[in-house]
Order: sequence, then C-alpha cells, then structure tokens
Amino acid sequence: MRESPRSGPLHVIREGDCAVLKRNEVFKAVAVVKRRKIIFEKQWFCLDNAIGHVYGTTFEVTSGGSLQPKKRSDEAATETKEAGTDNRNIIDDGKSQRLTHDDIKALKDKGTKGQDIVQQLIENSATFRDKTEFAQDKYIKKKKKKYEAVITIIKPSTRILSTMYYAREPGKINHLRYDTLAQMLTWGNVRAGNKMIIMETCAGLVLGAAMERMGGYGSIIQMYPGGGAVRAATNSFGFPKSFFQTLYEFPLSRVGSLLSGTFSVKALPSEIEGSALPAEESNGSPEEKQLSVQEEDMECSTDAVTESGLPDEPEMVDLPTDGEALEDDKAKGTMRDRQRKQEERRKKLIDAAALLKDRDADGLIVASRFHPAPLLLSLLEFVAPSRPFVVYCQYKEPLLECYTRLRERGGVVNLKLSETWLRNYQVLPDRSHPKLTMSGGGGYLLTGITVINENPKTSDRPEQKTEEPTSKKRKLEEPLALKEDVFL
Repeated sequence: MRESPRSGPLHVIREGDCAVLKRNEVFKAVAVVKRRKIIFEKQWFCLDNAIGHVYGTTFEVTSGGSLQPKKRSDEAATETKEAGTDNRNIIDDGKSQRLTHDDIKALKDKGTKGQDIVQQLIENSATFRDKTEFAQDKYIKKKKKKYEAVITIIKPSTRILSTMYYAREPGKINHLRYDTLAQMLTWGNVRAGNKMIIMETCAGLVLGAAMERMGGYGSIIQMYPGGGAVRAATNSFGFPKSFFQTLYEFPLSRVGSLLSGTFSVKALPSEIEGSALPAEESNGSPEEKQLSVQEEDMECSTDAVTESGLPDEPEMVDLPTDGEALEDDKAKGTMRDRQRKQEERRKKLIDAAALLKDRDADGLIVASRFHPAPLLLSLLEFVAPSRPFVVYCQYKEPLLECYTRLRERGGVVNLKLSETWLRNYQVLPDRSHPKLTMSGGGGYLLTGITVINENPKTSDRPEQKTEEPTSKKRKLEEPLALKEDVFL
C-alpha cells in the first residue's frame, strides 16, 4: 500500500534531516546525525533514539545523554486538589522549602526524573497548599522549567525559524520580526509559479520563506553583494534538491552592466575562480551546508568522525609511493570537483542574466542592511508593470528617501510606508490578558505597485511657459493699435 503523506517519511525524523529543538520558548536548529553530541539549554544528548519517531514528539533526556519518548500519562502526574483563597499571608523568607540544595543534587545524581523531583518539592513545601490555584500552577510551571529536561523535536518552518533567529540572533536578520516577514510575503504576492527577485542580507531567512511558499514552482533570483550568497538560514529549512534547481543568483556588481547592455560572459570564469567559488564552498549546496552545521556540534565519540562524510586517514603506510599516489588521486578529484562547480555556477549565472534581461519579474523584495534607495531604483527596472514590490528597513528615514525619490521618478502607484506592530496575549482560563513585555518595534515596510512610466518630455514644459506671457502681451497691444486707427 502507498503511504499517506501524514504517515510517510516526510513526517518522520530521519538521519540527515534538519530539525529544530524546542524547550519551552527556546529553539535551536540542528542536523540529525547519529552519535553526535548536542548541547542545548545546558543539557547534552544524542539524537540516535529520536530517529524513526514522528516530528512533534516530546522526549525526556535521561542519564547518559539518551532520549526517551515522554508518555502523556506523566504530564498529568502533578495534580493538586487543595488550594488557598489568597496569598496575603504567605511570606517568602526562604524557609518554606524543607529540601536543601544538597538533597536536590543527590536526587539528580541518583537519576531521579524531573517529574519526581518536582513532586517532592511540592510535598516538602510548607506554603504550597496555602497558595491560590493560579499561584500553584505558576509554581509548578516554574519548577518544571528548571528541573525537567524535556525537549520537543519539530520540523523547521518559516514561523519557527524566524522566531528562533529573532530571539537568539536578531542582528543577523536585521531585527526582522516574524509578523513583518509574513506581511512581506503577502504584500510581495509570493506564490507558486512566480518569478521573484530577492535582495536580502538576513542570512537567507527571507529567501527560505519565499522558497517554502512557492513550493519549488517558479523561479527565484537572489541578488547578493560581495563574493557569494549567504544561505545559512535557507539550508536550515531542509529543502529537497529540486527546490534549489529553480534558485538562481546574480551579483549586484554586475547589475549596472546588465542594465546598460554591456554584460559580458567572457569574464565570468575568472571571477568564479577568484571570488565566487569560496562563497559557494561555504554557503552553496545544502549538503555542504549540513556538514558545516554538523561540525559545530561536538562528537559523542571519536568513531563518529568517519560517519560525517570526512575521509579516513590511513593508519599504516608501508610504501611512500602508494601514499603519494593516493594524495595525487585525491588532489585530482578535488580539482575535478572545483571545475565542475565552476561550470555549474557559470551556467547558473548565465541563466540568471537571461531571466533578468526579460524584465518581466512578478515581484521584488528588498531586505538589506545597505541603503535601500539605490538598490530599489536599479532593481525595479527588472520588474514587469502592475507587479508589487516590498522594501524592509529597520529605520524609517531610508524608506522616506525611497518614497520621495519614487514620487519624483514616477512609474509606481499605491505607495505606502507602514510600521508593523505586534502584541502577544496570554490566553488562560480567567486570566487572559496582554503580556507585560512586548517588542518595541518590528521595522518599517515600503510597498507599492509598478506601472508603465509615461511622463511627458521635459523639453515641452519650458516652451509652454514662454508662449503664455507673449500671448497675454499681444492681447494688450491689439486694442491700442485699433484706437490709433480710429483717431487717424
């Protein structure tokens, strides 16, 4: 029988997949590799036992760094029936808990589960039963967060990765908040079958979000500065190889030559050998990026080095000639791989230039740390009429300049400069309210739609201005001439 999509391999954790670890509200993107040591929230473990389970499964970290699926019956083990009416008589003097730090440490050394430690803390608390029901829930939640080593393995998505980057490393994504990213995808009309132009310096997060929404249909042209495109967040999505076949890249340094019609293909091989190849080796294919992500984590044992795809070093070399022959073959293999990659990048670059020359892109998204005005004005030339464009910036002043220059230039309608705003709410029985802490700002968006620019020629305007005063003077002179004829 054919497996359904819900129970198929796409929803099962497999070796080599990109997954996201979740503990409470903390996320971390990792690669699923056997015998690989991972440190997350002061806990170390290996993902060997997680392989084969469904995404979304909750595991408990046991002694020895192994993961065991947590049963649902364990979650409702700590239930209390007695509760007080208010907390006014409770004094926090530090003497209400009879268990000391040494006792808790001894329980941990014995291998006691976090759920049992929390239960013993509740039983040895002198003030727990006097607290209200809400205060008891808050106390249990706090102790579970501290003593329970529980993680959930989930499948990466745009929402999860954007939340992770915004919480852990907001500077790498230019402080792009997840609700702002959602508005960018909506205003940019990102959908399957489109031809999109994306210029971003957000570690590939915007690019990955667009690729996820398009589903491998259509084409995306990534404009990048410097020697190569950065796709750290893009490779954390775990896209299949077919998604990268519709992804093209083009350097910003050659946009001017492409617009002026002086773009040359002859100079491409030298550039690829000099600057573009190192960027591809560090940020290019998903397989290489997964290896770089794997190397960040520590090994569970020295034998795991051979499983990461790295070549084994020979233990004994009897004859020097054999060793030299192996090194020569290895060097030849690396040279062939480099030449093959150079040729592939050259073809991709030519294809990207051909797509841009058509000037019929269906949308433009700019989210860069550079000033957006020159980028926007140059890249709009490749967008077809009646197509949307979106520009993100952390500050509003650069977008105000873009707004003014687009008004003077023309060729756009429905220009809007907006600020995104977000507030999180706590939704619980009898205590739903906005959270006290919220984000100060999510950046600014400039959106609009391109149209055909048919402004009149500037040479016609001064001619009209010179003709108007002369016609008025003639009207004043003609009656005087008539009066002279009458007197004569």
